[in-house]
Amino acid sequence: MWKSHPKALPYLFLSEMWERFGYYLMIGIFTLYLKDVESGFSMTEKESSDLYGTFIALVFLTPFIGGLIADRYLGYKKSIVIGGLMMAVGYMMMGIPNLTMLYVAMTLVIIGNGFFKPNISTLLGNFYNDEEYKDKKDEGYNIFYMGINVGAFICNFFGAALKILFGWQEAFMAAGVGMFIGVLVFMLGTKHYGDKTEKKGIQEGDMPFSKIVMYILVPSVIFGVIGWFIKGVTTATNAESSIFGSDSTDAFIFACIPIVWFYSSLYFKAKPAEKRPIGALLSIFAVVILFWAVFKLNGSALNNWGDKYTDRELVGVTQKVGSQLFLIDTLTYKKDSVALYDAAFRIQKEDGKVVKVVDYPLYFRNVAKEKLPEEESKIYTWSANLSQSINPGWVILLTPLVVAFFTFLRSRKKEPSTPTKIAFGLLLSALSVLVMVAAVHIGNNGSEKVSVWWLVANYGVITIGELFLSPMGLSIVSKLSPKNITALMMGGWFLATSIGNKLSGVLASMWDTYEDKANFFWLNFGLLMFATALMFALVKNLNKVMKDHGIN
Repeated sequence: MWKSHPKALPYLFLSEMWERFGYYLMIGIFTLYLKDVESGFSMTEKESSDLYGTFIALVFLTPFIGGLIADRYLGYKKSIVIGGLMMAVGYMMMGIPNLTMLYVAMTLVIIGNGFFKPNISTLLGNFYNDEEYKDKKDEGYNIFYMGINVGAFICNFFGAALKILFGWQEAFMAAGVGMFIGVLVFMLGTKHYGDKTEKKGIQEGDMPFSKIVMYILVPSVIFGVIGWFIKGVTTATNAESSIFGSDSTDAFIFACIPIVWFYSSLYFKAKPAEKRPIGALLSIFAVVILFWAVFKLNGSALNNWGDKYTDRELVGVTQKVGSQLFLIDTLTYKKDSVALYDAAFRIQKEDGKVVKVVDYPLYFRNVAKEKLPEEESKIYTWSANLSQSINPGWVILLTPLVVAFFTFLRSRKKEPSTPTKIAFGLLLSALSVLVMVAAVHIGNNGSEKVSVWWLVANYGVITIGELFLSPMGLSIVSKLSPKNITALMMGGWFLATSIGNKLSGVLASMWDTYEDKANFFWLNFGLLMFATALMFALVKNLNKVMKDHGIN
């Protein structure tokens, strides 16, 4: 697999694998940790989803500035190392049971990812800009993407075992160790990077960094503050009188306005030869926002589905193996002091404190009566965060098949263009949501737990869509970006991801407002079908732009 690719690929593959090990271990337990009433922060579904959405949005917003600094001043190697070390320290701090420390840790991860994420992707693209590797670029990004998901798959098993054996703090520390390993692997590959890690420097016509700070970053902060304090109409369902659902969402949306303006200005001020490629990229960025809004529900709404609505009980050999690997939670069917939840699994609080009652553990709330165990007997359930390994597991299985499929089509000169792949990726993602609609109906709207195979099927379909879209997005940015702003445009891809991530948090925070959970998934289906229709409408023009620039 490696022979026909640059020698740097294995090192970038492995460093990204370990970086994603840390990130997805953290993401897999983040909302579960926030909602834990015993050793977490006892947050409601809305509170945890809002914080989760804001966090992952900011994680993908900072690549805008991280890519710019790498392009002009630090170069890619320094930026990647600095970012990786900041993220590692942030993960280490995240399990400290103090809200202020949690915010400090999140800030380190947010800034660190801004330096790491866009620049390792751009560095990979630099190698495939060489003539001998140009026709392998899509394949190279697919292999790289598989590396991401190897880390994302194995990390949740470590997270589950460490949480069960020790607690949340040790699980988060494992994420930090993974990040440190990722930085070390990246450094070991230094001799294979050559001059590809060097900064591009300031090019003629580039906006000075001081102007970017004054005209973009400072206004972004000011707009964010305005968004935080500005108020809408107070209603029974909007006690905070926020405009878009919460103060943090208002602040984020307002803060994005100057940055979106900046990317729009790149198009209007571009040289004639660069205008159409930049316009093509900006249109793709706009469309994929809705994909990320639904896809990133994996760490919030779908994590909640795996926790509360999925039958996680194990018996026989699987239970014994799981217990030996410390992946199993033991639940006793007897009444005790537990947090009070209503019929829709909404945690109940009075004066900000969780209400406690004497009842059976929450897991048994929607177990079918005929499946309930005898009084004071034990059952064994796999740890809820393990559902986060389903998607990366599918990526690992399906990536070679997707690569082989497109290689076969390429050999027959029938391979679809990158924009066409993205369009079909959106369509497949929309179809995956229908699996969850069916799951809601099978479980009588949450009154009975359903099989984990519904989650497996949902992730299976959306993973195919993801493989058509996400690595293709990274590839098309590398192909179409003007050379002097490649990392900046890669930052634009992550800006679109950021906005989608925040929208995902907004969607997830609406979960409790839907009495019929099928309607929640129908909303997601509608958003993705709208994005699909828009992308197919753009495909003809996008294909022409790429053809005119001699790329597919």
